[in-house]
Amino acid sequence: MSALAAELEGIILGDKRLNRRARRVLETLGEKPTVSIPAACGGWHETRAAYRLFDHDEVTAERVLAPHIACTETRLREHSRVLCIQDTTELDYSTKKGIAGLGPLNYESRWGLYLHPTLTVTPDRVPLGLLDLHSWAREPGSLSEDKNPNRPLEDKESVRWVDGFARVNELAETLSETRLTYIADREGDLYDLFVEAPCPDQGADWLVRVQHSDRLLSDGRKLSAVLESAPVLSEICFDRPPAKGRPARSVQQQIRAVRVTLKAPARPDRTLVDVTVTALLATEPKPPAGEDPLEWLLLTNLPVETSEQASEKLLWYLCRWQVEIYFKVLKSGCRIEELQLETRERLEPALAFYMIIAWRVLYLTMLGRQCPELSCDAVFADEEWRAVYLVTQRKPPPEQPPSLDTMVRMVASLGGFLNRKGDGFPGPKTLWIGLQRVPDFVLALEAQRCVGDTYG
Repeated sequence: MSALAAELEGIILGDKRLNRRARRVLETLGEKPTVSIPAACGGWHETRAAYRLFDHDEVTAERVLAPHIACTETRLREHSRVLCIQDTTELDYSTKKGIAGLGPLNYESRWGLYLHPTLTVTPDRVPLGLLDLHSWAREPGSLSEDKNPNRPLEDKESVRWVDGFARVNELAETLSETRLTYIADREGDLYDLFVEAPCPDQGADWLVRVQHSDRLLSDGRKLSAVLESAPVLSEICFDRPPAKGRPARSVQQQIRAVRVTLKAPARPDRTLVDVTVTALLATEPKPPAGEDPLEWLLLTNLPVETSEQASEKLLWYLCRWQVEIYFKVLKSGCRIEELQLETRERLEPALAFYMIIAWRVLYLTMLGRQCPELSCDAVFADEEWRAVYLVTQRKPPPEQPPSLDTMVRMVASLGGFLNRKGDGFPGPKTLWIGLQRVPDFVLALEAQRCVGDTYG
């Protein structure tokens, strides 16, 4: 069994044949994630089997992800601190309105659904896997409806953030050696979430970027005013990655931190209590000419009293970019928005397979950077690294597996990575292209051995 298929080793679909088929489909799609399902399957028999799998009543996204989530929990237990990052991405199927069960995105003319996963990451940015997935599609015509601002949180889409934290918190209560920290961007700035875990000594910690900087404190002051008058506790430097229409650049920020008690907002359906939190303000006093200053306001239930603690929390927040990279691999690498399936019930299991594939690509990329001396057989099957070594080095593979750094660079070279002295470490794109070629080399090596055994 390949390392990728091992993520589904414990899958339970009610039938051993379905379980085997699921592992085989994961391997097949993982071998060629950038092409269509028929092209990846390579023939009508395998294509029909894949579509029948997605159409089976027992095959849901939840059941497909369950064994991977179990593997994720095993991996995170090996670390003292794990960051649980939640975010939402939209999947646009506007050109495929034949898919039943989808709904409008930000406009009625744009059609699709939303994914809201929890990605676990070490503070060194190595992704350990998914812990949770929430997906939904809006009702057609719902965007034009007048929404009651006083409706209960349970009736709003934003409840996904509180529910997501509750699941992270539930897992945290079962761990004795691993601390979980829930991280969310501005959409997760919900007072109901802060009430869930005001004490860092029980359950999960949390770190959320603030959307409402004019929050009132219990003493009547505004949070923004208190932070602006606080002394600088720490300074930090980092490189902001490029984005669409925005080049990469270096950032130097100053961090201020205060311990405050937030005034509970009034709710028609419940009474909330005041919550004591730590607020951190990161500002960029001297941005480059022509650039807007980069500023973040964060809240956490953890105390921040030293320069090291302040820098640590900001570095944790910077790890949130990993989920953005994950979405990029999922959409650009696996091309999930090109899937053509008839119903949402068929689409979601297929998406679950690709979410595992996208995680593994990002995992190999980041693990190779953070643990270059790790033996490659920790994440590659024996036949995989041997076949890649033989093809790329044009000589018999060694008895001992090469390092993970060596293996990742060899695989990425199959995807166009030049591996020159100043090229640095390969990125996800060249790695996922190279990974598509690995199974072909394994198959060729197995065929050569069979020929040798037959005619030798």
